[in-house]
Amino acid sequence: MVELDPSRMPRHVAVIMDGNGRWAQQRGISRLHGHRVGKDSVRAVVETSRRLGIPYLSLYAFSSENWGRPPREVDGLMSLLHRYLETELGKMMRHQIRLLAVGSLRRLPPAVRDALRSTIEATRHNTGMTVILAVSYGGREEIARAARAIARRVDRGELRPEQITSAVVAQHLGTAGIPDPDLLIRTSGEMRISNFFLWQIAYTEIYVTDTLWPDFREREFLQALAFYQQRQRRFGKTPAQVERDQQRLRAVN
Repeated sequence: MVELDPSRMPRHVAVIMDGNGRWAQQRGISRLHGHRVGKDSVRAVVETSRRLGIPYLSLYAFSSENWGRPPREVDGLMSLLHRYLETELGKMMRHQIRLLAVGSLRRLPPAVRDALRSTIEATRHNTGMTVILAVSYGGREEIARAARAIARRVDRGELRPEQITSAVVAQHLGTAGIPDPDLLIRTSGEMRISNFFLWQIAYTEIYVTDTLWPDFREREFLQALAFYQQRQRRFGKTPAQVERDQQRLRAVN
């Protein structure tokens, strides 16, 4: 059993859910079946996060590059997302889970887009936990979109160039108002971030596991959290400075 310190839980965990296709191919079944089984991993991670009191969970569900996959797989993924939104709404309401979404949502099929917006609206007053779905999402595209929005504000005279700080940029991202991830989990062993949260993960701890997403359940999630708790988050400071800050915090508390 993995032992965790409840006082050192991450506030925000982000997950790159990779390996559904490979999991299916290893078993001689369709890639889409791998995505279906992957839904059970989503459920396990959401439920475990809620139980542990992790306030924010981001799930990279579909990238802007994924539109280039075979049409049959894309259609199947959109159907799975639609079905997930329909079947999980009741649980979201019972467990007070708020749903948000980031990405180019206008590219989604109308039925999926409507279901997503309806679920976001239905859960907007829930306060137990926030799940952020990154759908049709690309980090570079998000930053470019923020730059255009800021440029329009400058053009209207609402903002001077010298007032553009990192905080101003963050306010124009899809994750505005959401703390940056403390922990990023990548399944399937790939050592890349795949255009995910490029701005937001500047100081995020990164955990990579060879486990394919359909096999990533509560035990694997707890192992990732244990890794996080072993890390010393310095944010540019020396270890000695971090230790002094922690001693001061303990003295205050």
